[in-house]
Amino acid sequence: MPSLNSWWWRFLENYVYAVPEPPPRKRTKPMEVLCVGLPRSATESLQTALLKLGYDHTYHGWDIVYETPNYSSKWVRLCRKKWFGSLDGNSTITKEEFDEILGHSVAVTDAAASVFAAELIAAYPDAKVVLNYRKDLDAWHESAVKTLVSVNENWALYILSCLGKVPFWGWHVYERFMWPGLFRALDGNIETGIARNGKWVYKEHCNMIRGLVPKEKLLEWNAEDGWEPLCKFLEKAVPEEPFPHVNKASGWENHEAEVTKRYLKSALSGVAVVSAVGIATGAIVYKTMW
Repeated sequence: MPSLNSWWWRFLENYVYAVPEPPPRKRTKPMEVLCVGLPRSATESLQTALLKLGYDHTYHGWDIVYETPNYSSKWVRLCRKKWFGSLDGNSTITKEEFDEILGHSVAVTDAAASVFAAELIAAYPDAKVVLNYRKDLDAWHESAVKTLVSVNENWALYILSCLGKVPFWGWHVYERFMWPGLFRALDGNIETGIARNGKWVYKEHCNMIRGLVPKEKLLEWNAEDGWEPLCKFLEKAVPEEPFPHVNKASGWENHEAEVTKRYLKSALSGVAVVSAVGIATGAIVYKTMW
């Protein structure tokens, strides 16, 4: 496969699957909380909890897929700057660049927060940092393989990504940039990348966060801890309701089904174009032969 920084991918991005530039967002409230743990570490539960505590909006990886207008192309641009930066070594992603996508958010978790953890910490030095983690590394690894890899093996989603612009960018940002980059899948194979590298990447990521953030601004938290340590760290009152536990295996499957449905609708126009071209070509061939 050609390098993601090659002319081929830029041709596809800029011409074949070109989309209108989404309007840059403007920050009206400061970024307050960065939840930088890896995916499958209670990220959606954290989003639900933070929204309950008043952190509206809390940006999650599913926002990258669902939000309209869609900002996947901007995330790809930041991914390329991170991993294919200028040859002078200056690949700094500025607060202004993040604000163009996250300007409406006061907290962030899941994909963007983990992939760009170091950059976000540098861009928003006043934000508190939560390192959400799983106590059982083997359980996390099994969960990551079953969910993140399942999307990469979903042929329906892959085919739809070839037929429609919105599906292309959703697949492009996650399956070609974010997950291979995060899990050091140098050959672009997410399945073997997560299987081989997932555990040491997890440990290395946690150690990186501990080295970047002063102890007084860092909370190491897992879902079993519930409300108390999180609320104490954020200086919020503890809600009376139980801590939310969402997006287990069934929740992921529901999301995947919803994404497939959305992408199918978006790709119908692409299918129509392909069909029209096929019919026209067939008609020309028929007329020429007969």
